[in-house]
Amino acid sequence: MAAIRKLTERFAESEVDNEIVIMRLDTGDLFSLPGTAAAAWKMIDGTRDRAGLIKALASDFAVTEPEIAADVDELLVRLRDQGLLEQG
Repeated sequence: MAAIRKLTERFAESEVDNEIVIMRLDTGDLFSLPGTAAAAWKMIDGTRDRAGLIKALASDFAVTEPEIAADVDELLVRLRDQGLLEQG
């Protein structure tokens, strides 16, 4: 599977109180990513595919990959729908 990468030209981000706040530059829409969503966002670096992201998060949060997979999938769909990600 192809690596997931952020479309950095489309947003600005900042970390505030353990969450990531993202603003779409063209619309001004704001997105808040707390907890595991923030951790996932930080791990999206253009080198990991979906499986790699799930594996890394499962390890960091001491859960099984199936336990975290649905949450990762939901986050990836949401971020793609907002035009913040693409899968190479």
